[in-house]
Amino acid sequence: MTRSSAQFTQPAAGSSPSALLVVTAVVIGLAGLALAVAGAWLIALGGSWYYLVAGLGLIASALLLKRGGGIGLLYYAAVVLLTLVWALWEVGFDWWPLAARGDVFFVVGLFLLSPWVARALARRDATGIGRTRAALGVVLAAFLLAAVFSWTREPGRIEGIAPLPDASSNATAAAPVSPPPAKDDWTAYGGTGFGQRYSALDQITPANVGQLEEAWHFRTGDVRGQPGDPEETTFEVTPLKIGERLFLCTPHQAVIALDATTGKQIWRYTPEVQKSLALQHLTCRGLSYYAGSAAQPAASSTPSPSPSVPAGACDAKLFMPTADGRILALDPADGKPCTAFGGGSGQIDLWKNMPNVKAGSYYSTSPVVVTRSLIVVGGTVLDNVSTKETSGVIRAFDVNTGALVWNWDSGNPEETAPIAADRTYTVNSPNSWSISSVDEALGLVYVPTGNQPPDQWGGKRTEGAERYSSSVVALDLASGRVRWSFQTVHHDLWDYDVPAQPSLIDLRVGSEIIPALVQPTKQGELFVLDRRNGKPIVPVNERPAPQGAAAGDRTAPTQPVSGLSFDPPALTPADMWGATVFDQLACRIAFHRLRYEGRFTPPSTGGSLIYPGNFGVFNWGSIAVDPQRQIAFATPTSLAFVSRLVPRADDTTLYVQGKDRPNDSLPALNENFGAPFAVKLSAFTSVLGLPCQAPPWGHVAAADLRSGKVIWKHKNGTVRDSSPVPLPFAMGVPNLGGPVMTAGGVAFLSGTLDQYVRGYDTGNGKELWRSRLPAGGQATPMTYRGSDGRQYVLVAAGGHGSLGTRTGDHVIAYALPKR
Repeated sequence: MTRSSAQFTQPAAGSSPSALLVVTAVVIGLAGLALAVAGAWLIALGGSWYYLVAGLGLIASALLLKRGGGIGLLYYAAVVLLTLVWALWEVGFDWWPLAARGDVFFVVGLFLLSPWVARALARRDATGIGRTRAALGVVLAAFLLAAVFSWTREPGRIEGIAPLPDASSNATAAAPVSPPPAKDDWTAYGGTGFGQRYSALDQITPANVGQLEEAWHFRTGDVRGQPGDPEETTFEVTPLKIGERLFLCTPHQAVIALDATTGKQIWRYTPEVQKSLALQHLTCRGLSYYAGSAAQPAASSTPSPSPSVPAGACDAKLFMPTADGRILALDPADGKPCTAFGGGSGQIDLWKNMPNVKAGSYYSTSPVVVTRSLIVVGGTVLDNVSTKETSGVIRAFDVNTGALVWNWDSGNPEETAPIAADRTYTVNSPNSWSISSVDEALGLVYVPTGNQPPDQWGGKRTEGAERYSSSVVALDLASGRVRWSFQTVHHDLWDYDVPAQPSLIDLRVGSEIIPALVQPTKQGELFVLDRRNGKPIVPVNERPAPQGAAAGDRTAPTQPVSGLSFDPPALTPADMWGATVFDQLACRIAFHRLRYEGRFTPPSTGGSLIYPGNFGVFNWGSIAVDPQRQIAFATPTSLAFVSRLVPRADDTTLYVQGKDRPNDSLPALNENFGAPFAVKLSAFTSVLGLPCQAPPWGHVAAADLRSGKVIWKHKNGTVRDSSPVPLPFAMGVPNLGGPVMTAGGVAFLSGTLDQYVRGYDTGNGKELWRSRLPAGGQATPMTYRGSDGRQYVLVAAGGHGSLGTRTGDHVIAYALPKR
């Protein structure tokens, strides 16, 4: 061996490592120190020992690398191997959780194998460098193989085939006469008063849905971000289609009529709405339609006033809820107010006989129910502001005159006759902010209810509030009296109000046809009930619930659980996630510091993990049901939230909002004036703003409504529009907005956080088509037949303020190419 080669292969006396090795060692050492310190904290909380061991291994590797020893690579390889074994033990071959545990180690390992590091190490100690580099390379290759294999797998995915439509049946017991499903027209928010979100049109099929193209594109001109707009300003509308016209409303309350085939505007009506309202939400989910003297609600031509009807009376009507607490009646022919309605004003004032009148604290965001003779109206009452809010009364008005016919107030449920002029409804009674359904043959309207504020503390709730909160309540159309009610949560402390419209469907069960109601809930249940009496068709069991509510409150001993449930499995420390091992570790520490005993963990002053959170497994978008296949198309979402009660010493201090109290007539959100606790609510996220729980967070699924079996379930959506890095891969993202199903075997959905409308095969759940939207599509699509004979699919794309999706004012129609 020559002198020069000896100098290359052996460290020279007094020689020092290169700057590259020093910097590399320092970075690895600091990473190890962070893992070791935080890992020791996690152990003290009762968590995994992995992070401490891995951190110590990185520190040892760093010290050896700084000395210039190639054995430092071997220590690093041992840490990577430990990480791989531990990750596979915790999460198996699940790509996203696996990636969060190993991505940093893998990238740093590749750098350590780079020629620059190899040369620097060889200058200090060439002996053994090849073997240690090979060992590290083998471990990294094993990690890569595990990652590649896991990419092809989807744990939790359910594969299956939905039953084919079967119009024939041996069922003998006839159900009440049900209206035909939506077809050429779309006459109510959910297609019909049954809320099925199903169309009998079959022109679009799995074989041709990929050919859908944009037919027309309309801009409403409604601009968000105006002075006084709340954060949650949203374009959630599902338009109606009556004859040859579409009717829709905008967040700022304009009503627009369009030609259904061309998208051209026919008329626009913009009402005067009280300004400077301090609203929690500003939206209009849709209008309601009354056919008047027409034989069928779904008119075959453009509605127009009957010649025999006096001017201003309007035979047919559109009903529009406003943000300042009114219901307007408009003529579908020209958009002018029906001045004979409401005693000559063309409107009814929902503040009449209400207690605690405060501008903006009560209004309807959802369309009213319309029957042959009535409109039935609920409304939003502010959540978590105070214990002295207005009433959540449900009222029925004469569809032609606007006169009050009955009122159902859960605080005074037996007195449904119209209230006297000098009386007010019950303060703070549970409300119904979502959409109701109606079965006129049975004479029932089905109302989903909320809670008596505040949501997270119920120590002072009245007996009436407890009896009917978080329930679906069947009210008699003639009298408003309760025929039956079914409670989905007992003593609700989680804001698990019933958010979704019930879907009505006639189920063929054995030799019977049972008129059923399917009620989705925020906690993931699909309660399948006999809509005549509220008795479960799919079994419901009462399960023990965690105990130990905050001071002055109680916790229900059991909670109802349906045999058909999309309730996600309880979270474990292994479910914690992040972009790297470091924020994943931070999420683990946060998990162990929060109170969590599974679903229905009570809120606490130390902070409780609420899973699923009040965003809901299901929200106002509800589900779609196919009356032929007897299945539901569902879009379950699973996100965890943190609920922390803040003790109040008085009724004036702002414990949550601090100095940011709005300069308006309403107190700040979540302060709960009058209760012993304010509440801090937040999504359970990492320091980087990512959910602390591993994806997927959103799915599409189908369920058999008779057996309660989930037929198929697939993750759905990407983080393309909600991540700093626009990843196009299917991660499974939250959805807000409902689906629509068709007799052609295709379902459509636009509510995911990425800006797409998608078409799915309802038989197996496969995504067949997608189209890029110019803004968030947090609305429920609908479908209809145009005058050209084509089936159209319509989407409103305007975004959702509190979700951060791109805002806009787009209404887009898709159809198959003209032949």
